[in-house]
Parts: sequence; structure tokens; C-alpha cells
Amino acid sequence: MNPLPDSNLIKPLHIENTRNFADMAVKLRLRRDGRTHYAFFHLVAADSRAPRDGRFIEKLGYYNPNTHPPEIKFDHARVLYWLQNGAQPTETVRSLLSKEGILLKLHLWRKGKTSEEIEAAYNAWKAQKEARLAAKTK
Repeated sequence: MNPLPDSNLIKPLHIENTRNFADMAVKLRLRRDGRTHYAFFHLVAADSRAPRDGRFIEKLGYYNPNTHPPEIKFDHARVLYWLQNGAQPTETVRSLLSKEGILLKLHLWRKGKTSEEIEAAYNAWKAQKEARLAAKTK
């Protein structure tokens, strides 16, 4: 007698909550937090089918429009990772990423530049932006 059960009776193990992120449409979008009349937003990578303030994959930073100037803090490396792997930013997030220079880094990466060239170009862009801001406030 064969000690192993019939192969037709052996069922593979399925893990219910694992997801392959490459198979889903990932969006970079703002998730609203804060209280009434004092909105505060987290930048998150989320499945496009998930609700605005619902389930998300990863927090990538925050945006506080209540301060002057608005406070924007993003994890550049993780945002670039998601953009390089096909995540689509919403219009508002695209605007914020552009203001932070992350889309510049993505553009240079797609052009095949090295990380040193990308950092040099980003630092030059940032210095130019700060100089324009300083000249504007005078």
C-alpha cells in the first residue's frame, strides 16, 4: 500500500491575503486626515480600486496645506520606486511631485543618467528654485 495519499486529494496551499502589486493598478494619491476645516494629507501608494481614505499599500510622505508656505515632505526614494514600477500619480500629486523635483529625477532616470548626474541636476535645480524664491520675496 502506498503511504502517500492520492495526488488528486492533495490541494496546494493558498495564502489569501498576499497580493502581487505588479498585477494591480497602483495610484499615488492623497489620503485625507486631520479634523474638520483643517485637512492634512498623507501621500500613499494604493490600489486604484480602494476608497480614498481606505486601504493603502504604503505611506510615502505628507502634505500640510494649512501652514504658510505649505509643508511638503516625501520619501523621494520610495516615491521614485513606485513611479519607476508603473504607479500613476493623480493630478494633484503630480503637481506636488513636480514642485518637489521628483518628476525631474524620474525624467533623468528614464533618459539613462547615472545617480550622480541625477543628484547634481537635482541640486542645481533646487538651488535655482531657492534663488528665484529669495528674489521674489525681496
